[in-house]
Amino acid sequence: MRRSFLILSVVLLVLMQRSKAQENGDDLRLRQIVREYGQAEVAVPFSGSVALDKLTKRVSILSVKEKTVFISLSPLTVEWFILQKYSYSVLEKNAAKGILSAESVAAAMEWDKYPTHTQYDSIMQSFNTLYPTICDLDTIGTSVNGKLILALKISDNPDNDEDEPEVFYSSTIHGDETGGYILMLRLADYLLKNYNSNARIKNMVNNLEIWINPLANPDGTYRTGNTISSPTRYNANGADLNRNFPDPLDLSIVPVKENIDMIAFLRKHKFVISANFHSGAEVVNYPWDRYLSKLHADDSWFFNISRAYADTVHLYSSPYYMNFMNNGITRGAVWYRIEGGRQDFITSELQGREVTIELDDNFVTPAAQLSLLWQNNYRSLLAYIGNALYGIHGIVTNVTNSAPVEARVFIAGYDKDSSHVYSNAVNGSFYRYLSPGSWNLTFSAPGYTAQTVSNVLVVSGQRTDITVSMTPATNSIDTTNPEVPVLYPNPASYEIRAVIPDILLGDIDVRIFNMSGMKLSEYQTTTFKGIPVIIDLNGLAAGSYHVVFTNSNTRASSHGKFVVIK
Repeated sequence: MRRSFLILSVVLLVLMQRSKAQENGDDLRLRQIVREYGQAEVAVPFSGSVALDKLTKRVSILSVKEKTVFISLSPLTVEWFILQKYSYSVLEKNAAKGILSAESVAAAMEWDKYPTHTQYDSIMQSFNTLYPTICDLDTIGTSVNGKLILALKISDNPDNDEDEPEVFYSSTIHGDETGGYILMLRLADYLLKNYNSNARIKNMVNNLEIWINPLANPDGTYRTGNTISSPTRYNANGADLNRNFPDPLDLSIVPVKENIDMIAFLRKHKFVISANFHSGAEVVNYPWDRYLSKLHADDSWFFNISRAYADTVHLYSSPYYMNFMNNGITRGAVWYRIEGGRQDFITSELQGREVTIELDDNFVTPAAQLSLLWQNNYRSLLAYIGNALYGIHGIVTNVTNSAPVEARVFIAGYDKDSSHVYSNAVNGSFYRYLSPGSWNLTFSAPGYTAQTVSNVLVVSGQRTDITVSMTPATNSIDTTNPEVPVLYPNPASYEIRAVIPDILLGDIDVRIFNMSGMKLSEYQTTTFKGIPVIIDLNGLAAGSYHVVFTNSNTRASSHGKFVVIK
């Protein structure tokens, strides 16, 4: 009996050592793949939403399908993942498969091959050169490695900031998701070439300011040089740019170089409708990505425009394309939750309306399928930005002198979680996109008497114009150049806007304390003259609070007090 026990113990020890060796072999292989390719993809069994939420806070989830979680690991996350002792399998991936590089700019502009980086720059420059009356080339910023992050503005007066809705298409924030990159270049080419021959396109270009950023992460796409050979999801420092935007659920997020520049660009333009293009699935993903248990106030509107995108695709594609989740659409968190995503940042902090469009199950769309990707999607691309022509288009002015008024436009009993919008301080314009129906809009601004415009009718596919004249209140607060922060509205339930002293403008720290001096939250943001800082009151109970603003460079500070009512 004792001898049998000893034999069994030896066998178990050998098996354990063999298992450990195998485990170490997999981990070593995983590290080697990350070192060689800048990333690795693994699959782990789906074990419930709690475990999934733990994963999404630490690594980049690619998708959740058929009880399997697909994960991308970078140099920043691979060691954490290995330490968790997950049961995993490494996914084999030949990133170079299907990538054909164009021999010239002319060949690249046939849109069935991938341009080199220098060809891409030349193509963007050529749009500006060939169509100077309707196209301008701008720079959002630079990558970690110094590559320009470019954007085209297509409008009938591209050199002027007109009183028109601004819309934004941006692709390949993940450098190895390449289909949208070519799709955006081809869309710009299509708009410019057809401006004078297509009445629909002419109407859009004349009445919108259309911005297109084909390549948001050039360091990831052109990781190995001037051609695309082994692209990576991440930026040059291993950061996932679409998990790196400010998020109220993760105050530890510090935006990296590309995102700092992108955030400044987004704050400047305040796009009313936008989309961010990805690959790895085939589905239109709409807010919220971060919240599973609550809906955006405009959830039905988001559902309808997402449904329209996918349904239009279905009319012109095979029955197998873009039918994932709810036949091609999903609310983000229903699929899987993420924090730090651009979609939710734009929709919550900037009062925009953004969706994420996953174009292809392949991360790298094979060159041979690029033309088919265009045929499947271009009609939907046009229709999506065309939504900006509809809804409520309004102007808010001072009744006494017709000066523009920057007002909060709010629908009582409906708006929540920053779903309201603001009129523009320069011209008083605002745009509100709503499902068809009759709506009561309330306008409020510091120094003015609030007023409500009732029964504003919204009709599908039509534009509703309104003009609102606001009456100045007596003893109004001067917010033009305060010595201390001006907080308004105060008290408030949903958010407070803070006009801070000019001396604090730039990068600032925002800290909120209760009346006992306990710090409740702290985050960083960038401030610009004339644009108030938004303080989101979600998560704060009714009561009084202190807020402290500190310039990150000079350490100059100013503070104020506000009251939350529920």
